[in-house]
Amino acid sequence: MGWHESLVLWCAVWGAAALIGVGMSLAGVTKAQRTVRLTGRIDRVRAPRHGGSRSGGISVVVSYRDPASGQDVIVTNDGERGEMITSAWEGREIGLNHPRGRPHAYRFSDVPEKPARGLGLPSCAAFLVYAGLVVLASVDWGWPWALIGSGGPLALLGAVQLPGAVRAGNDRLGRLAAMETVQGRVVAVLKDVSVDQDDGHTTTTITPVVSFVTRGGTVVTAHCTSHLPDPAGAYGREVTVHYTAADPAEFTLDRAAERRSEQWDVRIHALVIAVLAAVAVAGVVFLRV
Repeated sequence: MGWHESLVLWCAVWGAAALIGVGMSLAGVTKAQRTVRLTGRIDRVRAPRHGGSRSGGISVVVSYRDPASGQDVIVTNDGERGEMITSAWEGREIGLNHPRGRPHAYRFSDVPEKPARGLGLPSCAAFLVYAGLVVLASVDWGWPWALIGSGGPLALLGAVQLPGAVRAGNDRLGRLAAMETVQGRVVAVLKDVSVDQDDGHTTTTITPVVSFVTRGGTVVTAHCTSHLPDPAGAYGREVTVHYTAADPAEFTLDRAAERRSEQWDVRIHALVIAVLAAVAVAGVVFLRV
């Protein structure tokens, strides 16, 4: 089998996978559509142990209302239970989900999730078809078509998404400007050591845990992985915390750095669009030469 046949087979296989995924979504039988999504509330936050592991996130006790029985259910996030909870306080709403008919297999998500259609994998398959078609066009018609096919559609997609990215960036900058400021304290420094099975290289991950009290009296415990000098020796250190009143999980120790990062994100988005557009234009130019 030659290159041409291999590329055609690639596109056919992933195209069939995309169509099957879309068909399953329309029939309502994807994994996401068979998942029961609930909203739980943190009843208790367990204080992290200094020197312990960040595995599993901040330990919490959560209650939720079982829609089948109408009774309150108490669960914990001990063990492998989905997303790691990195910010917790009593009364915080978080998401829980489990396969239909299997409530014991519950998983946590950092925020309550909306129902999903399960189109993530079909979309990925469709992108692989697109990539195969670009390569196929370049093989059959010449390499400039690869520049046009890869640069043009992606530049157009980025341009469509740019206004939303700008609005999201402006909203983030507005929230940063409106953040309230309180004093907090590093109540634990967590340490995880992993060893690469191939070369025996050891990697150490340090995760400081900060605790602060909002102006409304809510005690927040959260992992603090940025803008903290010498995190390994930060245990017991007093820090200044800036947080969003509506969602204390959105906090920072350095508003200026967060502001610069947000501005750079939008600039990089625009730069990528410009580069992709230039790639497509270059392909057109080479075709005319």
